[in-house]
Amino acid sequence: MPLINKVEICGVNTSKLPVLKNDEMKKLFTEMQSGNTGAREKLIQGNLRLVLSVIQRFNNRGEFVDDLFQVGCIGLIKSIDNFDLSQNVRFSTYAVPMIIGEIRRYLRDNNALRVSRSLRDIAYKALQVREKLISDNSAEPTVSQIAELLEVNREEVVFALDAIQEPVSLFEPIYNDGGDPILVMDQISDDKNNDDLWLEEISVKEAMKKLNEREKHIVSLRFFAGKTQMEVADEIGISQAQVSRLEKAALKQLRKHV
Repeated sequence: MPLINKVEICGVNTSKLPVLKNDEMKKLFTEMQSGNTGAREKLIQGNLRLVLSVIQRFNNRGEFVDDLFQVGCIGLIKSIDNFDLSQNVRFSTYAVPMIIGEIRRYLRDNNALRVSRSLRDIAYKALQVREKLISDNSAEPTVSQIAELLEVNREEVVFALDAIQEPVSLFEPIYNDGGDPILVMDQISDDKNNDDLWLEEISVKEAMKKLNEREKHIVSLRFFAGKTQMEVADEIGISQAQVSRLEKAALKQLRKHV
């Protein structure tokens, strides 16, 4: 059942969940940190909508919504218990990554494509060794250094670390402070998608308009469809020598306009 059509999850009527304002949140956090357990409960109830918004992203995994909601609530509770009010950070900015992390751990541990116990052990030991080397040397260690300390092959370390990685969507938000979210794809450079190439593509299209129909056809088959000169010759019914001659003339013409 799609999440958007489900009103009751784990016995909670999601259509009637309260929404806390920022000043109410600050007051409740202050009370909770003074030992008021009732304030903690209100913070949990007042942020369940945050859990709902997060599990929407995982709704296509085939998992039961109730299970995801319960796991998300664990992440929410952890974030409430560990939130530092003095850091002047919005609670949602702090809580969302923790909720996502909790759900990812659940999905990883319950994945049908299970990673072997020995491979997991190598991966977790490698992460521990990495942290120790960073602490000791104040520098990122190489895979070879980690493998040497673990007394395993370098390839085993690489394979083990890759095996425990969870795929990340390019549209995964990595920061959101009330405005437009910053996505993973916003932080990735793409040499194949820049203004220079875009302008170059426009100039090529304009130059193609200067060719006659036969030359356009040959250039399209050769450089866009990836056909050989012999294949082009067979397709349009001329010799390979003619294709070669026409191709050279077309390319010479293109160079004048690109």
